[in-house]
Amino acid sequence: MVSKTIQTQPFTDQKPGTSGLRKKVSVFQKPHYLENFVQSIFDSLEGYQGKTLVVGGDGRYYNRQAIQIILKMAAANGFGRVLVGQGGVLSTPATSAIIRKYDTFGGIILSASHNPGGPDGDFGIKYNISNGGPAPEKVTEAIYSRSKEIESYKIVEAPDVNLDTLGEFKVGDMPVEVIDSVADYAELMESLFDFDRIRQLVTNGKFRMCVDSLHAVTGPYAHNIFEERLGAPSGTVTNGKPLEDFGGGHPDPNLVYAHDLVEILFGNNAPDFGAASDGDGDRNMILGRQFFVTPSDSLAILAANAKLVPGYSSGLTGIARSMPTSQAPDRVAKQLGIECFETPTGWKFFGNLLDADRATLCGEESFGTGSNHIREKDGLWAVLFWLNILAVRKQSVEEIVTEHWQTYGRNYYSRHDYEEVDSDRANTLITSVRAMLPTLKGKRYGSYEVEYADDFSYTDPIDGSISQKQGVRIGFTDGSRIVFRLSGTGTQGATLRLYLESYEPDSAKQNLDPQEALAELITIADDIAQIHKLTGMDKPTVIT
Repeated sequence: MVSKTIQTQPFTDQKPGTSGLRKKVSVFQKPHYLENFVQSIFDSLEGYQGKTLVVGGDGRYYNRQAIQIILKMAAANGFGRVLVGQGGVLSTPATSAIIRKYDTFGGIILSASHNPGGPDGDFGIKYNISNGGPAPEKVTEAIYSRSKEIESYKIVEAPDVNLDTLGEFKVGDMPVEVIDSVADYAELMESLFDFDRIRQLVTNGKFRMCVDSLHAVTGPYAHNIFEERLGAPSGTVTNGKPLEDFGGGHPDPNLVYAHDLVEILFGNNAPDFGAASDGDGDRNMILGRQFFVTPSDSLAILAANAKLVPGYSSGLTGIARSMPTSQAPDRVAKQLGIECFETPTGWKFFGNLLDADRATLCGEESFGTGSNHIREKDGLWAVLFWLNILAVRKQSVEEIVTEHWQTYGRNYYSRHDYEEVDSDRANTLITSVRAMLPTLKGKRYGSYEVEYADDFSYTDPIDGSISQKQGVRIGFTDGSRIVFRLSGTGTQGATLRLYLESYEPDSAKQNLDPQEALAELITIADDIAQIHKLTGMDKPTVIT
Protein backbone atom coordinates (compact mmCIF):
# COMPACT_ATOMS: atom_id res chain seq x y z
CA MET A 1 0.00 0.00 0.00
CA VAL A 2 1.43 3.34 -1.08
CA SER A 3 0.42 6.00 1.40
CA LYS A 4 1.24 9.63 0.68
CA THR A 5 1.38 12.66 2.93
CA ILE A 6 0.20 15.73 1.01
CA GLN A 7 1.22 19.19 2.20
CA THR A 8 -1.64 21.66 2.50
CA GLN A 9 -2.70 24.96 4.03
CA PRO A 10 -5.73 25.65 6.24
CA PHE A 11 -8.99 27.08 4.96
CA THR A 12 -10.60 29.61 7.28
CA ASP A 13 -14.23 28.71 6.55
CA GLN A 14 -14.55 25.10 7.71
CA LYS A 15 -16.65 25.67 10.83
CA PRO A 16 -19.48 23.11 10.94
CA GLY A 17 -22.99 24.48 11.28
CA THR A 18 -26.08 22.93 12.86
CA SER A 19 -25.41 19.66 11.06
CA GLY A 20 -21.96 19.49 9.52
CA LEU A 21 -20.11 21.58 6.95
CA ARG A 22 -22.19 22.83 4.01
CA LYS A 23 -20.87 24.81 1.09
CA LYS A 24 -21.37 25.14 -2.63
CA VAL A 25 -20.14 22.16 -4.66
CA SER A 26 -17.55 24.45 -6.26
CA VAL A 27 -16.06 25.15 -2.82
CA PHE A 28 -15.67 21.45 -2.02
CA GLN A 29 -14.06 20.95 -5.43
CA LYS A 30 -11.21 23.34 -4.60
CA PRO A 31 -7.88 21.52 -4.33
CA HIS A 32 -7.42 20.06 -0.82
CA TYR A 33 -10.71 21.49 0.53
CA LEU A 34 -12.55 18.22 1.13
CA GLU A 35 -9.32 16.43 2.07
CA ASN A 36 -8.48 19.06 4.69
CA PHE A 37 -11.84 18.66 6.40
CA VAL A 38 -11.77 14.85 6.31
CA GLN A 39 -8.26 14.81 7.78
CA SER A 40 -9.41 17.27 10.44
CA ILE A 41 -12.17 14.81 11.37
CA PHE A 42 -9.71 11.92 11.64
CA ASP A 43 -7.17 14.02 13.56
CA SER A 44 -9.87 14.92 16.10
CA LEU A 45 -10.75 11.28 16.84
CA GLU A 46 -8.98 8.84 19.11
CA GLY A 47 -8.81 5.05 19.02
CA TYR A 48 -10.19 4.43 15.54
CA GLN A 49 -7.21 2.47 14.20
CA GLY A 50 -8.40 -0.91 13.03
CA LYS A 51 -12.08 0.01 13.59
CA THR A 52 -14.98 0.17 11.12
CA LEU A 53 -16.27 3.35 9.49
CA VAL A 54 -19.59 3.77 7.64
CA VAL A 55 -19.68 6.06 4.58
CA GLY A 56 -22.64 7.10 2.45
CA GLY A 57 -24.54 10.05 1.11
CA ASP A 58 -27.76 11.26 -0.45
CA GLY A 59 -26.60 10.76 -4.04
CA ARG A 60 -26.27 14.43 -4.85
CA TYR A 61 -23.68 15.78 -7.28
CA TYR A 62 -20.07 15.13 -6.16
CA ASN A 63 -21.19 12.31 -3.82
CA ARG A 64 -19.34 9.56 -5.69
CA GLN A 65 -16.10 11.47 -6.14
CA ALA A 66 -16.04 12.50 -2.49
CA ILE A 67 -16.57 8.90 -1.33
CA GLN A 68 -13.57 7.67 -3.33
CA ILE A 69 -11.39 10.32 -1.67
CA ILE A 70 -12.70 9.44 1.80
CA LEU A 71 -12.09 5.70 1.28
CA LYS A 72 -8.47 6.33 0.30
CA MET A 73 -7.95 8.68 3.23
CA ALA A 74 -9.55 6.22 5.67
CA ALA A 75 -7.12 3.53 4.49
CA ALA A 76 -4.14 5.85 4.86
CA ASN A 77 -5.22 6.88 8.36
CA GLY A 78 -5.52 3.35 9.67
CA PHE A 79 -9.20 2.44 9.68
CA GLY A 80 -9.63 -1.32 9.62
CA ARG A 81 -12.72 -1.49 7.41
CA VAL A 82 -15.32 0.70 5.69
CA LEU A 83 -18.98 -0.10 4.98
CA VAL A 84 -20.32 1.96 2.08
CA GLY A 85 -23.83 2.05 0.62
CA GLN A 86 -24.37 0.66 -2.87
CA GLY A 87 -23.97 3.43 -5.41
CA GLY A 88 -22.55 5.52 -2.59
CA VAL A 89 -26.10 6.04 -1.36
CA LEU A 90 -27.23 5.80 2.27
CA SER A 91 -29.98 7.88 3.81
CA THR A 92 -29.01 9.67 7.00
CA PRO A 93 -31.34 7.53 9.16
CA ALA A 94 -30.09 4.35 7.47
CA THR A 95 -26.49 5.37 8.20
CA SER A 96 -27.38 5.83 11.87
CA ALA A 97 -29.10 2.43 11.92
CA ILE A 98 -26.06 0.72 10.36
CA ILE A 99 -23.60 2.38 12.76
CA ARG A 100 -25.68 1.06 15.65
CA LYS A 101 -26.43 -2.42 14.26
CA TYR A 102 -22.82 -3.23 13.42
CA ASP A 103 -21.32 -1.36 16.39
CA THR A 104 -18.98 0.67 14.17
CA PHE A 105 -16.67 3.45 15.32
CA GLY A 106 -18.69 6.10 13.50
CA GLY A 107 -19.72 7.30 10.09
CA ILE A 108 -19.32 10.05 7.51
CA ILE A 109 -22.49 11.28 5.85
CA LEU A 110 -22.30 13.29 2.63
CA SER A 111 -25.33 15.50 2.33
CA ALA A 112 -26.56 19.06 2.42
CA SER A 113 -29.92 17.67 3.54
CA HIS A 114 -32.78 19.76 2.15
CA ASN A 115 -30.55 22.18 0.19
CA PRO A 116 -30.60 22.07 -3.66
CA GLY A 117 -28.10 19.87 -5.51
CA GLY A 118 -26.35 19.71 -8.87
CA PRO A 119 -23.06 21.26 -10.09
CA ASP A 120 -24.22 24.72 -9.00
CA GLY A 121 -25.91 23.46 -5.85
CA ASP A 122 -24.79 22.57 -2.36
CA PHE A 123 -22.74 19.78 -0.82
CA GLY A 124 -22.16 18.79 2.78
CA ILE A 125 -20.27 16.47 5.07
CA LYS A 126 -20.76 15.54 8.71
CA TYR A 127 -19.38 13.03 11.15
CA ASN A 128 -21.62 10.77 13.26
CA ILE A 129 -20.30 9.15 16.43
CA SER A 130 -20.61 5.55 17.62
CA ASN A 131 -24.16 5.95 18.97
CA GLY A 132 -25.24 6.78 15.41
CA GLY A 133 -25.91 10.44 16.13
CA PRO A 134 -24.35 13.67 14.88
CA ALA A 135 -21.09 14.65 16.53
CA PRO A 136 -21.73 16.81 19.62
CA GLU A 137 -20.43 20.35 19.80
CA LYS A 138 -17.21 19.41 21.60
CA VAL A 139 -16.32 17.16 18.63
CA THR A 140 -17.30 19.65 15.92
CA GLU A 141 -15.36 22.37 17.74
CA ALA A 142 -12.30 20.10 17.82
CA ILE A 143 -12.66 19.44 14.09
CA TYR A 144 -12.92 23.16 13.38
CA SER A 145 -9.90 23.92 15.57
CA ARG A 146 -7.87 21.32 13.74
CA SER A 147 -8.97 22.65 10.33
CA LYS A 148 -7.46 26.04 11.19
CA GLU A 149 -3.97 24.63 11.75
CA ILE A 150 -3.78 21.58 9.46
CA GLU A 151 -0.57 21.27 7.42
CA SER A 152 -0.94 17.91 5.68
CA TYR A 153 -3.29 15.01 4.99
CA LYS A 154 -2.80 11.31 4.31
CA ILE A 155 -4.14 9.40 1.31
CA VAL A 156 -3.29 6.12 -0.42
CA GLU A 157 -2.73 5.58 -4.11
CA ALA A 158 -5.32 3.02 -5.16
CA PRO A 159 -7.93 2.40 -7.88
CA ASP A 160 -11.46 3.59 -7.28
CA VAL A 161 -13.91 1.11 -5.74
CA ASN A 162 -16.82 -0.14 -7.87
CA LEU A 163 -19.58 1.34 -5.73
CA ASP A 164 -22.37 -0.22 -7.80
CA THR A 165 -21.48 -3.85 -7.10
CA LEU A 166 -22.26 -5.50 -3.77
CA GLY A 167 -19.31 -7.27 -2.20
CA GLU A 168 -15.89 -6.74 -0.67
CA PHE A 169 -13.06 -4.79 -2.24
CA LYS A 170 -9.70 -3.52 -1.08
CA VAL A 171 -8.37 0.03 -0.90
CA GLY A 172 -4.72 -0.54 -0.19
CA ASP A 173 -4.79 -3.06 2.65
CA MET A 174 -8.20 -1.92 3.96
CA PRO A 175 -11.34 -3.95 3.14
CA VAL A 176 -14.28 -1.96 1.77
CA GLU A 177 -17.67 -3.66 1.77
CA VAL A 178 -20.36 -2.29 -0.55
CA ILE A 179 -23.61 -3.11 1.25
CA ASP A 180 -27.30 -3.11 0.35
CA SER A 181 -28.43 0.43 1.18
CA VAL A 182 -32.00 -0.51 2.12
CA ALA A 183 -32.10 -3.97 3.79
CA ASP A 184 -30.92 -3.19 7.32
CA TYR A 185 -33.09 -0.09 7.57
CA ALA A 186 -36.21 -1.83 6.23
CA GLU A 187 -35.76 -4.70 8.69
CA LEU A 188 -35.54 -2.18 11.55
CA MET A 189 -38.83 -0.61 10.42
CA GLU A 190 -40.50 -4.04 10.36
CA SER A 191 -39.41 -4.58 13.96
CA LEU A 192 -41.12 -1.36 15.10
CA PHE A 193 -44.40 -1.21 13.18
CA ASP A 194 -47.32 -3.55 12.56
CA PHE A 195 -46.63 -4.24 8.90
CA ASP A 196 -49.53 -6.73 8.68
CA ARG A 197 -52.02 -4.12 9.81
CA ILE A 198 -50.54 -1.40 7.58
CA ARG A 199 -50.59 -3.86 4.67
CA GLN A 200 -54.31 -4.43 5.19
CA LEU A 201 -54.88 -0.66 5.10
CA VAL A 202 -52.87 0.12 1.96
CA THR A 203 -54.19 -2.89 -0.01
CA ASN A 204 -57.89 -2.69 0.90
CA GLY A 205 -58.77 -0.96 -2.36
CA LYS A 206 -60.29 2.02 -0.56
CA PHE A 207 -57.33 3.75 1.05
CA ARG A 208 -55.09 5.72 -1.32
CA MET A 209 -51.73 7.30 -0.56
CA CYS A 210 -48.95 9.15 -2.34
CA VAL A 211 -45.32 9.23 -1.16
CA ASP A 212 -43.12 11.80 -2.93
CA SER A 213 -39.37 11.18 -2.63
CA LEU A 214 -38.54 14.39 -4.53
CA HIS A 215 -35.89 12.55 -6.63
CA ALA A 216 -33.85 12.24 -3.45
CA VAL A 217 -32.42 9.45 -1.33
CA THR A 218 -35.62 7.87 0.02
CA GLY A 219 -36.75 6.64 -3.40
CA PRO A 220 -35.22 3.14 -3.13
CA TYR A 221 -36.29 2.85 0.53
CA ALA A 222 -39.87 3.94 -0.21
CA HIS A 223 -40.22 1.59 -3.21
CA ASN A 224 -38.94 -1.32 -1.13
CA ILE A 225 -41.00 -0.65 1.99
CA PHE A 226 -44.30 0.68 0.64
CA GLU A 227 -44.65 -1.03 -2.72
CA GLU A 228 -42.74 -4.29 -2.18
CA ARG A 229 -43.00 -5.18 1.51
CA LEU A 230 -46.38 -3.55 2.21
CA GLY A 231 -47.94 -4.15 -1.20
CA ALA A 232 -49.10 -0.63 -1.99
CA PRO A 233 -50.01 -0.20 -5.66
CA SER A 234 -47.21 0.54 -8.12
CA GLY A 235 -46.99 4.28 -8.55
CA THR A 236 -47.67 5.00 -4.86
CA VAL A 237 -44.09 6.31 -4.70
CA THR A 238 -43.49 9.24 -7.02
CA ASN A 239 -40.20 10.86 -8.03
CA GLY A 240 -38.54 7.75 -6.63
CA LYS A 241 -35.28 7.74 -8.59
CA PRO A 242 -32.48 9.63 -6.82
CA LEU A 243 -30.90 12.19 -9.14
CA GLU A 244 -27.70 14.18 -8.62
CA ASP A 245 -29.62 17.46 -8.98
CA PHE A 246 -32.90 16.18 -7.48
CA GLY A 247 -34.51 16.69 -10.87
CA GLY A 248 -33.85 20.41 -10.65
CA GLY A 249 -36.11 20.65 -7.62
CA HIS A 250 -35.56 21.73 -4.04
CA PRO A 251 -35.67 18.59 -1.84
CA ASP A 252 -37.31 20.26 1.13
CA PRO A 253 -40.63 18.67 2.21
CA ASN A 254 -42.73 21.73 2.88
CA LEU A 255 -45.80 23.34 1.33
CA VAL A 256 -43.73 25.44 -1.07
CA TYR A 257 -41.05 23.07 -2.38
CA ALA A 258 -43.14 19.86 -2.38
CA HIS A 259 -45.73 21.65 -4.49
CA ASP A 260 -46.55 18.68 -6.77
CA LEU A 261 -47.60 16.59 -3.78
CA VAL A 262 -49.52 19.50 -2.26
CA GLU A 263 -51.47 19.97 -5.50
CA ILE A 264 -52.39 16.28 -5.51
CA LEU A 265 -53.54 16.21 -1.87
CA PHE A 266 -55.43 19.49 -2.14
CA GLY A 267 -56.88 18.73 -5.59
CA ASN A 268 -60.04 17.01 -6.73
CA ASN A 269 -60.35 13.31 -5.88
CA ALA A 270 -57.36 13.62 -3.55
CA PRO A 271 -55.80 10.56 -1.89
CA ASP A 272 -56.35 9.87 1.81
CA PHE A 273 -52.72 10.34 2.79
CA GLY A 274 -49.61 12.03 1.42
CA ALA A 275 -46.02 12.31 2.56
CA ALA A 276 -42.75 13.75 1.29
CA SER A 277 -39.13 13.35 2.35
CA ASP A 278 -36.07 15.54 1.92
CA GLY A 279 -32.66 15.15 0.28
CA ASP A 280 -31.12 12.76 2.79
CA GLY A 281 -34.30 11.16 4.10
CA ASP A 282 -34.40 12.50 7.65
CA ARG A 283 -37.35 14.89 7.26
CA ASN A 284 -41.03 14.37 6.51
CA MET A 285 -44.17 16.25 5.64
CA ILE A 286 -47.52 14.65 6.46
CA LEU A 287 -50.71 15.54 4.59
CA GLY A 288 -54.27 14.29 4.76
CA ARG A 289 -56.90 14.88 2.12
CA GLN A 290 -56.87 18.67 1.76
CA PHE A 291 -55.22 18.87 5.18
CA PHE A 292 -51.70 19.82 6.34
CA VAL A 293 -50.23 18.51 9.60
CA THR A 294 -47.66 20.84 11.17
CA PRO A 295 -44.51 19.04 12.33
CA SER A 296 -45.16 20.27 15.87
CA ASP A 297 -48.65 18.75 15.87
CA SER A 298 -47.27 15.60 14.26
CA LEU A 299 -44.84 15.02 17.14
CA ALA A 300 -47.61 15.62 19.69
CA ILE A 301 -50.00 13.23 17.93
CA LEU A 302 -47.39 10.48 17.56
CA ALA A 303 -46.69 10.78 21.29
CA ALA A 304 -50.38 10.72 22.23
CA ASN A 305 -50.94 7.59 20.10
CA ALA A 306 -47.62 5.82 20.68
CA LYS A 307 -49.13 2.84 22.52
CA LEU A 308 -50.97 1.87 19.32
CA VAL A 309 -47.60 1.04 17.71
CA PRO A 310 -45.79 -2.22 18.64
CA GLY A 311 -42.37 -0.61 19.07
CA TYR A 312 -43.76 1.93 21.56
CA SER A 313 -46.61 -0.05 23.16
CA SER A 314 -44.93 0.00 26.58
CA GLY A 315 -45.09 3.80 26.66
CA LEU A 316 -42.66 6.70 26.46
CA THR A 317 -40.02 7.78 28.96
CA GLY A 318 -40.12 11.38 27.74
CA ILE A 319 -40.44 13.74 24.79
CA ALA A 320 -37.86 16.21 23.52
CA ARG A 321 -38.45 19.11 21.13
CA SER A 322 -36.33 21.90 19.76
CA MET A 323 -36.97 25.31 21.31
CA PRO A 324 -38.69 26.86 18.24
CA THR A 325 -41.05 23.87 17.95
CA SER A 326 -44.53 24.59 19.28
CA GLN A 327 -45.50 23.65 22.80
CA ALA A 328 -48.12 21.13 21.62
CA PRO A 329 -45.92 18.14 22.65
CA ASP A 330 -45.53 19.65 26.14
CA ARG A 331 -49.28 19.30 26.69
CA VAL A 332 -49.19 15.61 25.76
CA ALA A 333 -46.21 15.00 28.02
CA LYS A 334 -48.03 16.66 30.94
CA GLN A 335 -51.08 14.48 30.35
CA LEU A 336 -48.91 11.34 30.18
CA GLY A 337 -46.97 12.34 33.29
CA ILE A 338 -43.59 12.27 31.52
CA GLU A 339 -40.78 14.79 31.00
CA CYS A 340 -40.67 17.16 28.02
CA PHE A 341 -37.30 18.68 27.19
CA GLU A 342 -36.73 21.92 25.27
CA THR A 343 -33.38 21.86 23.44
CA PRO A 344 -31.57 24.05 20.91
CA THR A 345 -32.15 23.39 17.22
CA GLY A 346 -30.01 20.51 15.95
CA TRP A 347 -30.59 16.79 16.33
CA LYS A 348 -27.28 16.36 18.13
CA PHE A 349 -28.88 17.89 21.24
CA PHE A 350 -31.26 14.93 21.54
CA GLY A 351 -28.50 12.31 21.62
CA ASN A 352 -27.70 12.42 25.33
CA LEU A 353 -31.39 12.35 26.27
CA LEU A 354 -31.97 9.30 24.07
CA ASP A 355 -28.84 7.50 25.28
CA ALA A 356 -29.85 8.11 28.91
CA ASP A 357 -33.41 6.89 28.19
CA ARG A 358 -34.84 10.22 29.32
CA ALA A 359 -36.66 10.69 25.98
CA THR A 360 -38.25 8.25 23.53
CA LEU A 361 -39.67 10.57 20.85
CA CYS A 362 -38.01 13.74 19.55
CA GLY A 363 -39.00 16.37 17.04
CA GLU A 364 -38.23 19.68 15.40
CA GLU A 365 -40.56 22.13 13.70
CA SER A 366 -38.34 21.87 10.62
CA PHE A 367 -40.14 18.66 9.56
CA GLY A 368 -37.94 16.32 11.58
CA THR A 369 -39.25 13.60 13.89
CA GLY A 370 -37.62 10.50 15.31
CA SER A 371 -37.18 8.23 18.27
CA ASN A 372 -34.71 6.13 20.22
CA HIS A 373 -34.56 3.52 17.43
CA ILE A 374 -31.64 5.51 15.92
CA ARG A 375 -29.93 8.81 16.70
CA GLU A 376 -31.14 10.85 13.73
CA LYS A 377 -34.50 12.16 12.68
CA ASP A 378 -36.19 9.74 10.31
CA GLY A 379 -38.60 10.67 7.54
CA LEU A 380 -39.95 7.26 6.51
CA TRP A 381 -40.21 6.16 10.14
CA ALA A 382 -42.63 9.06 10.71
CA VAL A 383 -44.67 8.05 7.64
CA LEU A 384 -44.92 4.46 8.90
CA PHE A 385 -45.87 5.69 12.39
CA TRP A 386 -48.74 7.69 10.90
CA LEU A 387 -49.86 4.75 8.74
CA ASN A 388 -49.83 2.48 11.78
CA ILE A 389 -52.04 4.95 13.69
CA LEU A 390 -54.39 5.31 10.71
CA ALA A 391 -54.64 1.53 10.38
CA VAL A 392 -55.57 1.09 14.06
CA ARG A 393 -57.88 4.08 14.53
CA LYS A 394 -59.61 3.77 11.15
CA GLN A 395 -60.06 7.55 10.94
CA SER A 396 -58.84 10.16 8.48
CA VAL A 397 -55.79 12.33 9.13
CA GLU A 398 -58.03 15.35 9.63
CA GLU A 399 -60.27 13.53 12.11
CA ILE A 400 -57.30 12.41 14.19
CA VAL A 401 -55.79 15.91 14.28
CA THR A 402 -59.02 17.75 15.08
CA GLU A 403 -59.83 15.26 17.87
CA HIS A 404 -56.36 15.91 19.25
CA TRP A 405 -57.01 19.68 19.28
CA GLN A 406 -60.33 19.16 21.03
CA THR A 407 -58.54 17.17 23.75
CA TYR A 408 -55.38 19.24 24.20
CA GLY A 409 -56.17 22.59 22.59
CA ARG A 410 -54.65 23.91 19.37
CA ASN A 411 -51.26 25.58 19.17
CA TYR A 412 -51.59 27.83 16.13
CA TYR A 413 -48.12 27.83 14.68
CA SER A 414 -46.20 29.12 11.67
CA ARG A 415 -42.61 29.64 10.54
CA HIS A 416 -41.64 32.48 8.19
CA ASP A 417 -38.29 32.05 6.41
CA TYR A 418 -36.48 35.00 4.88
CA GLU A 419 -33.80 33.28 2.77
CA GLU A 420 -30.48 34.58 1.44
CA VAL A 421 -30.65 37.79 3.45
CA ASP A 422 -27.47 39.85 3.35
CA SER A 423 -25.44 38.53 6.30
CA ASP A 424 -24.67 42.00 7.68
CA ARG A 425 -28.34 42.99 7.56
CA ALA A 426 -29.39 39.74 9.26
CA ASN A 427 -26.80 40.12 12.01
CA THR A 428 -27.82 43.75 12.55
CA LEU A 429 -31.43 42.62 13.03
CA ILE A 430 -30.59 39.91 15.57
CA THR A 431 -28.13 42.15 17.42
CA SER A 432 -30.68 44.94 17.73
CA VAL A 433 -33.39 42.58 19.03
CA ARG A 434 -30.95 41.10 21.56
CA ALA A 435 -30.17 44.62 22.79
CA MET A 436 -33.89 45.24 23.40
CA LEU A 437 -34.48 42.10 25.48
CA PRO A 438 -33.88 43.61 28.96
CA THR A 439 -36.47 46.35 28.26
CA LEU A 440 -39.34 44.23 26.92
CA LYS A 441 -40.83 42.54 30.01
CA GLY A 442 -44.17 44.13 30.86
CA LYS A 443 -44.49 46.01 27.57
CA ARG A 444 -47.82 45.82 25.75
CA TYR A 445 -48.15 45.29 22.01
CA GLY A 446 -51.80 45.46 21.00
CA SER A 447 -53.65 42.81 23.02
CA TYR A 448 -50.41 41.08 24.10
CA GLU A 449 -48.23 41.73 27.13
CA VAL A 450 -44.61 40.51 27.25
CA GLU A 451 -44.03 38.04 30.08
CA TYR A 452 -40.39 37.22 29.32
CA ALA A 453 -37.74 38.00 26.70
CA ASP A 454 -34.44 36.13 26.51
CA ASP A 455 -31.75 34.56 24.35
CA PHE A 456 -32.27 30.84 24.80
CA SER A 457 -29.52 29.00 26.67
CA TYR A 458 -29.52 25.24 27.20
CA THR A 459 -27.79 23.23 29.90
CA ASP A 460 -27.65 19.56 28.93
CA PRO A 461 -29.21 17.62 31.85
CA ILE A 462 -26.95 14.64 31.18
CA ASP A 463 -23.45 16.05 30.74
CA GLY A 464 -23.91 19.63 31.98
CA SER A 465 -22.66 21.21 28.74
CA ILE A 466 -24.01 24.70 28.04
CA SER A 467 -25.12 26.07 24.66
CA GLN A 468 -25.82 29.80 24.54
CA LYS A 469 -27.41 32.25 22.08
CA GLN A 470 -29.67 29.58 20.57
CA GLY A 471 -32.51 31.88 19.55
CA VAL A 472 -34.28 34.99 20.77
CA ARG A 473 -37.57 34.27 22.56
CA ILE A 474 -40.32 36.74 23.36
CA GLY A 475 -43.11 35.16 25.40
CA PHE A 476 -46.47 36.71 26.21
CA THR A 477 -48.69 36.31 29.25
CA ASP A 478 -51.27 34.20 27.36
CA GLY A 479 -48.65 31.60 26.35
CA SER A 480 -48.06 33.00 22.86
CA ARG A 481 -44.47 33.26 21.61
CA ILE A 482 -42.34 34.92 18.95
CA VAL A 483 -38.91 33.41 18.25
CA PHE A 484 -36.12 34.76 16.00
CA ARG A 485 -33.22 32.62 14.77
CA LEU A 486 -30.54 32.79 12.12
CA SER A 487 -30.27 29.37 10.50
CA GLY A 488 -26.99 27.48 10.27
CA THR A 489 -27.96 25.28 7.32
CA GLY A 490 -27.70 27.61 4.33
CA THR A 491 -24.69 28.28 2.13
CA GLN A 492 -25.49 31.79 0.83
CA GLY A 493 -26.14 34.85 2.95
CA ALA A 494 -28.25 34.19 6.01
CA THR A 495 -31.70 32.74 6.56
CA LEU A 496 -33.80 34.54 9.15
CA ARG A 497 -36.41 32.29 10.70
CA LEU A 498 -39.39 33.82 12.50
CA TYR A 499 -41.54 31.43 14.57
CA LEU A 500 -45.01 32.40 15.75
CA GLU A 501 -47.25 30.53 18.17
CA SER A 502 -50.50 31.11 20.04
CA TYR A 503 -52.62 28.68 22.06
CA GLU A 504 -56.36 28.26 21.54
CA PRO A 505 -58.20 25.96 24.00
CA ASP A 506 -61.69 26.75 22.64
CA SER A 507 -62.64 24.12 20.04
CA ALA A 508 -65.05 26.61 18.44
CA LYS A 509 -62.06 28.78 17.51
CA GLN A 510 -59.68 26.05 16.30
CA ASN A 511 -60.49 26.12 12.57
CA LEU A 512 -58.92 29.42 11.53
CA ASP A 513 -56.16 29.68 8.97
CA PRO A 514 -52.92 29.95 11.00
CA GLN A 515 -51.87 33.15 9.22
CA GLU A 516 -55.19 34.71 10.21
CA ALA A 517 -54.97 33.47 13.81
CA LEU A 518 -51.39 34.74 14.07
CA ALA A 519 -51.87 38.01 12.16
CA GLU A 520 -51.42 40.30 15.17
CA LEU A 521 -48.28 38.45 16.29
CA ILE A 522 -46.86 38.75 12.77
CA THR A 523 -47.33 42.52 12.93
CA ILE A 524 -45.80 42.70 16.41
CA ALA A 525 -42.75 40.72 15.25
CA ASP A 526 -42.14 43.21 12.45
CA ASP A 527 -42.62 46.14 14.83
CA ILE A 528 -40.05 44.73 17.24
CA ALA A 529 -37.43 43.51 14.74
CA GLN A 530 -38.09 45.77 11.74
CA ILE A 531 -37.90 42.67 9.57
CA HIS A 532 -39.08 44.18 6.29
CA LYS A 533 -36.91 47.25 6.66
CA LEU A 534 -33.71 45.46 7.67
CA THR A 535 -33.99 42.47 5.32
CA GLY A 536 -35.17 44.53 2.37
CA MET A 537 -37.87 41.89 1.76
CA ASP A 538 -41.58 42.64 1.80
CA LYS A 539 -42.62 39.03 2.49
CA PRO A 540 -41.09 35.71 3.56
CA THR A 541 -39.54 33.36 1.01
CA VAL A 542 -41.32 30.38 2.59
CA ILE A 543 -44.24 30.17 5.01
CA THR A 544 -44.92 26.88 6.75
